[in-house]
Amino acid sequence: MLATGPGQTAGPVPQGVNRPGRIGGWCYDHRRIVLAAWIIGLLAMFGAASGLGPHFKDNFGGVGQAQQVQDILHEQFPSRSGDSARVVFHSSASIDAATDRITEALNGIRPLPTVVSVSPPVRADDGRTAFATIQFDAVSADLAKPDVQRVIDTARSYARPDLDVALGGQPISVAVKPKPGPSEAIGIGAAVLIMLVAFGSVVAMGLPILVALVGVGVGYAVVALVSHLLTEPSFGPALMAMIGLGVGIDYALFIVTRYRQALTDGLDPREALIHAMSTAGRAVLFAGTTVLISLCGLFLVGQQFLDGLAAGTILAVLTVLAATVTLLPALLGFAGPTIDRWHVPRPLRSATIGAERGPWSRWSRVVQQRPVLCGSAALFALLVLAVPTVAMRLAFSDSGNDPAGLTTRQAYDLLSDAYGPGFNGPLVLAAELPGGTTDHAVLTGFEQRLTTVPGVARVAAPLYNASGDAAVLTVYPTSDPQSADTAALVERLRNSVVPQATTGTDVRILVGGQTAAGIDESAHLGTRLPWVIGLVILLSFVLLMAAFRSIAIPLKAAAMNLLSIGAAYGAIVAVYQWGWLSAIFGVTRTGPIDPWIPLMMFTITFGLSMDYEVFLLSRIQEEWRRRQDNSAAVTHGIAATGRIITAAAAIMVCVFGSFVIGDPLRTLNVFGLGLAVAILVDATVVRMILVPAIMQLLGPANWWLPRWLDRITPRLAIETDDAQLR
Repeated sequence: MLATGPGQTAGPVPQGVNRPGRIGGWCYDHRRIVLAAWIIGLLAMFGAASGLGPHFKDNFGGVGQAQQVQDILHEQFPSRSGDSARVVFHSSASIDAATDRITEALNGIRPLPTVVSVSPPVRADDGRTAFATIQFDAVSADLAKPDVQRVIDTARSYARPDLDVALGGQPISVAVKPKPGPSEAIGIGAAVLIMLVAFGSVVAMGLPILVALVGVGVGYAVVALVSHLLTEPSFGPALMAMIGLGVGIDYALFIVTRYRQALTDGLDPREALIHAMSTAGRAVLFAGTTVLISLCGLFLVGQQFLDGLAAGTILAVLTVLAATVTLLPALLGFAGPTIDRWHVPRPLRSATIGAERGPWSRWSRVVQQRPVLCGSAALFALLVLAVPTVAMRLAFSDSGNDPAGLTTRQAYDLLSDAYGPGFNGPLVLAAELPGGTTDHAVLTGFEQRLTTVPGVARVAAPLYNASGDAAVLTVYPTSDPQSADTAALVERLRNSVVPQATTGTDVRILVGGQTAAGIDESAHLGTRLPWVIGLVILLSFVLLMAAFRSIAIPLKAAAMNLLSIGAAYGAIVAVYQWGWLSAIFGVTRTGPIDPWIPLMMFTITFGLSMDYEVFLLSRIQEEWRRRQDNSAAVTHGIAATGRIITAAAAIMVCVFGSFVIGDPLRTLNVFGLGLAVAILVDATVVRMILVPAIMQLLGPANWWLPRWLDRITPRLAIETDDAQLR
C-alpha cells in the first residue's frame, strides 16, 4: 500500500459508503498511480490531437429551398455550385485611376487554386468603388483555408495608400477569424481571486483551478479529435473551454469545501476525503448527469454542426467529471491536512460554512417569515427581465458585426456605402425550365417583374445552362442580410411573386443563396427549440423525482430554471438586438440573435442551474430526513450551501462574463452574457429567494409523492447521510 500521509496507511472504506466514496478512497490510496495516469493520458491525447491536427468546419448545413437551390446549382451549373466572395476596391479619389492595378489584381487571383472564375469589375455610381466576384469550386466549409488565405493575400498585396482592397463573403468569413481574446485568462484570474476570498488558502484555491485546467486541456484534445468524425465549428473549442472551466471549478469547489468541513469536524484526511466524495462527490455526479442530459437535447435538432457541438461539449464535461472524481481525490491525498496552507491576509474562512447563526441562516429566516412578499417580488423581477424575450428575432448575424479591423467588415462597409447594404447578401434564384427555350419568355417576364418588387435593388441578367433547361438569377435586396426586411422579401418572393409568375406553366423557381439559407436555417432551429426544451424538462423531471421522491420539487425546479433562462434571453435581446447599454458591452451594431444560441443556452443553462438546485436540495433533504421539520430543513440547506453556491456562481459569472469583454467574436459575446445573466439570476433571485419562499409555503407537501408512483419510480439517492459515514 502507498502511504497516505505522515503516519497513515491505506485502510478499508467505512461501511455505508457509496461508490463515489469508494472511488475517492482508492484514488487517495493510489494517488501516485492516478496522477501518473492523468499525466500520461494528457500527453497522449495532446500528442494524438497534434498529430492529426484539428479539422474544424463552419458548415451550418442546409434546409428548405436554399438547399434545393444548392442541389440544382451543383447538378446544372457545376461552376456555380461553390460559394462566391467579393473583392472590393476603393479609392479616395477616382477609381478610374486605379483601373490598371485592379486588372492586375484580378489577373493575379484567377489562376489560384480553388478559384473557378473572377468577374469583370463593377463600378459604383460614386466613382470611387468597384467590386468583382470570385467564384470558388466548393462551398465554404469544404475549401482549404490556406487556399482562401492565398486569395486574400494576393488581392491585398495590390493595395496602396490611395487604393483600399478588402474581401468579403462566406469563404472569406470562414478563413479569416479574429484572434482569440484573453477570455480564459480573465475568467481564471477572477476565479482565483474569488476562491482566495472564499477559502483564504492558496492550496485550497489552487486545487479546483488545477483540476479544471487539466479537464479542459484533455477536453480540447477530445474536441480536436471529434472534429475528424463530426462537423465541429471553429468556435467549438472556445465554447468547450467556457463550459469546462465553469463546471470544472464548480464541481471541484463543492468537493474541496466538504473535505475541509470534514477536517474541521475532526476526521482524518482519508476519512474526510471519503466523506466528501460520498456526499458532495455523489451530488457532483448527479449534477453532471443533468448537464449531460440537457446537452443530449441538441441531438433532436438534426443539424450536423449542433451534433458536433453537443458531442464535443458532452465529452469535455465527461472529462471534467472524470478529473473531479479521480484526479482531485489524488491531489487531496498529497495535500492531506495542509489544505489550508498559505493563508491570505484577513480571509473569510473564519465563518463556518453552514453555521446556523450565520448570515445565510438569518437571510433564509427573513425570506421564510415573509414568503408571499419575497416570492412575489422575486417573481416580478424575473418576469420583467424576461419581457424582451417576446421580441427575440432569430437570424444569423452578418459580417457587419465583425470587428472593424477584419477585411470582411471593411468589405461589408465599402459595399454598403457604394451599392447599398443588400449587395452583401444577394439572393440566388434557380429556375428549372422543362420546356427549354420555350420557357425563357416566362423567365424574362419574371425578371422584369422582380425589378418592381419592393425591397429589390437590382436584378442581374439570368444565366442559362448549356441545354437551356435551367437558369440562375442573382437578386440584390435593398436591405442588409440580417435585416427583417430581407427575410420579409424572401417570404414575399416565395409565397407571392414566384407563384404568380409560374402559375399555369411547368417552370419551377426556387429562392436560395447564403442569405436565404440563413433564413431557412433560422426557421428550422426555431421550430425545434420547443421540442428540445420539452424533452430536457421531461427527463430532468423524472431524474429529480427519482432522487428527491417528490412531485413538487421537480415541478418547481423546471419552472425556476425556465424563469432563469427567460431572464437570460431577455438580457441578450435588450443588449445585442435592441442596443441597450451598448457602450458598456461594446456593441457597435445591433442585430438578431443567431438561432443556435438560444438552443445551446437553454441546454447548458438548464444543466448548470440544476447543479445549484441539486446541491441546495440535497442538503435540505438531508435535514428533512433527520428532523422531519420543513422550515428547519430549508433554513439549514440555505445556511449550509448559501456561501459556497454564491462563490461558485460568482466564478461561473466571471468565466462566462469574460467572454463578453475578452473575446472579439459576437456569437461568443452573446453566449457569454446570456450564461452569465442566467447563472447570476439563478444563484441569487431564484435559489436564495424564490426557492425558500416556495418551499416554505408548500411545507411538507414538498416531499409528497403518490404511493403508486413511489412504487414504480426507481430510487436514486444523491447524498449518503452523515450518520452512515461516521
